[in-house]
Amino acid sequence: MLEKVLIANRGEIALRVLRACKELGIKTVAVYSTADRELMHLSLADETVCIGPAPGAQSYLHIPSIIAAAEVTGATAIHPGYGFLAENPDFAEQVENSGFAFVGPSADVIRLMGDKVSAKAAMIAAGVPVVPGSDGPLPENDKEALAIAREVGYPVIIKASGGGGGRGMRVVHKEEDLLRAAALTRNEAAQAFGNPVVYLEKYLGNPRHVEIQVLADGQGNAIHLGDRDCSLQRRHQKVIEEAPAPYIDEEARQRVYARCVKACIDIGYRGAGTFEFLYEDGNFYFIEMNTRVQVEHPITEMITGVDIVKEMLSIAAGNKLSIKQEDVVLRGHSIECRICAEDPDNFMPSPGLVKHFHAPGGNGVRVDSHLYSGYVVPPNYDSLIGKIITWGATREESMARMRNALDEIIIDGIKSNVALHRDLINDKGFCKGGVNIHYLEKKLGM
Repeated sequence: MLEKVLIANRGEIALRVLRACKELGIKTVAVYSTADRELMHLSLADETVCIGPAPGAQSYLHIPSIIAAAEVTGATAIHPGYGFLAENPDFAEQVENSGFAFVGPSADVIRLMGDKVSAKAAMIAAGVPVVPGSDGPLPENDKEALAIAREVGYPVIIKASGGGGGRGMRVVHKEEDLLRAAALTRNEAAQAFGNPVVYLEKYLGNPRHVEIQVLADGQGNAIHLGDRDCSLQRRHQKVIEEAPAPYIDEEARQRVYARCVKACIDIGYRGAGTFEFLYEDGNFYFIEMNTRVQVEHPITEMITGVDIVKEMLSIAAGNKLSIKQEDVVLRGHSIECRICAEDPDNFMPSPGLVKHFHAPGGNGVRVDSHLYSGYVVPPNYDSLIGKIITWGATREESMARMRNALDEIIIDGIKSNVALHRDLINDKGFCKGGVNIHYLEKKLGM
């Protein structure tokens, strides 16, 4: 097993990784910015290193500072968590070139899957279903681009190859708007991502967002851990997730599971990863792969009993997968609510002093949060302050436990989106199950 892991992140995911390391007897190094001196996991780590001032570019995104912290503390590996540098191939490359183990895929695989065009080509080769489209960069030749769009059929969506998080995409409903939309998206992509390449896909009207969790050891072994439904979104940001996804065609589900496992083996994947799909009319359509641990990984852990972070650490140490596909049994249902420090009326961040925090509890309730009474939420980073996860033998039981948990949680001193979650967990459409990705924004009148 790894001897000492530097956790290159903050907040709840840093605490989550630290807990897994402690269970495995791995020593930990916690890095932090000057705005994060009071983070909970710092008091639990074996060593701490300040890596810079509050702005992420000068701390959590500053590769030389993180590498230097690993060197001076004698760390043997670096876990990137999610966000920040987690899917940065240059970071992964520099970590390994500096003699440390990177807890995640190789830099080459991160590059392959981080580029939407090359990722789609790899999935086509592996037999993973993809959205009909240009199957590569959209040609800059006007006639060729128009011909592709006509064949696919309007409406279409133009996406930046290097995009993500809902940025770098534009829906086109009419042929006369295509060329201008493509030019605008290319310009935006070049400025935002340093990559002007765009591609075109059929725009699906009312899909769901369903993703598949995988684990692979880079030694020819890979498994899936079932799926999750992440369709309740606002501006492409997930709000509530559940596992497994309700009302999915079982044959299609098993078929895409097998394809995702094959794809992992084909590309030499290592670590935890997530294949993200749009699901409509019984069909799966690949959109991207996240080459890291997901925010919503706990719901998969709840229904499988597999500790995804511990498995990541073991794989990074050079071990083969500790479990086989036949060992994975999906049991019950799990739901996760993302709790954010934000104004419930306008969704603006709400940093400040947490005067009182009380976490919910009870059977089947898990809380992943770095919050505590007296903690000051800084204004510099993402507003996520915790996750409430419930498990039940049925979806209805899991939802009932979530209602109780949301009634119990207390966050005083700052605003939060708890009220929104209380509304959603009682929403008739969500309670029925199977809502599409536009449901929440329509409900909010966006």
